[in-house]
Amino acid sequence: MAGHNKWSKVKHIKARVDVAKGKLFSKCAHEISIAARDGGGDPTMNHRLRAAIDNARSVSMPKDNIERAIKKGTGELGGEAFQEVTYEGYGPAGTAFLIEGATDNLNRTAADVRSIFTKNGGSVATPGSVSYQFDRKGEIRLRGGAGDELMLAAIEAGAEDVVDAGGDGGDGDEDSEVLVFTAPDELAAVAAKLRELGHEPAGEQLISLPQASNELAEAEVARQAVRLYEQLDDHPDVLNVFTNFDLSEELVELLGS
Repeated sequence: MAGHNKWSKVKHIKARVDVAKGKLFSKCAHEISIAARDGGGDPTMNHRLRAAIDNARSVSMPKDNIERAIKKGTGELGGEAFQEVTYEGYGPAGTAFLIEGATDNLNRTAADVRSIFTKNGGSVATPGSVSYQFDRKGEIRLRGGAGDELMLAAIEAGAEDVVDAGGDGGDGDEDSEVLVFTAPDELAAVAAKLRELGHEPAGEQLISLPQASNELAEAEVARQAVRLYEQLDDHPDVLNVFTNFDLSEELVELLGS
């Protein structure tokens, strides 16, 4: 599937430091709160909330934090409610960016996102001018290598594609990861079927995959694009950043060293 190799590379650049910074907990809390607000605080009746909780547990978010985020979403704790927001923009060398966020202050977040783009050689775009370059998909993450049994189970469950994303542990190791892609409206059903077949997802979410990749060849341009990605992803109001830039293995090693 177009975009999945790039997506894995970009995520791995951030993965080594995200948990250490503790910023994943904040993102997980935002997603849990929004899911609880929209669909109620019972994960057995609210698939989005269940997925958000599973994602939080996969990064070892404490149970108390999860419960607090649910109560904030259902209004039990009071305070300002979060609103979902999407921004679109262009980075260095025409790279496309989609940013999903949750904020209690739209003006502040919009100003911050605009500033990050400007400081990194990019600009915010008008709604719709970037999003058409991406396809909306469901993504389910499974631990372990992509053996025949797992591949067949995913296809039987209704997956559109299955990709072995590898990992630091190598093929077949528990640190390896398999990505199962679905139609957006089939995410919950495919995840449920995989559970029935004995494959517990490590995480699941809706993502945006680029229809075509913009491969960056120059180190300085790549460094600037990654810096833009990182600064957007680091913002406390940003939940997800999707982009179409691709990097060679050599550039990934150079930027990650």
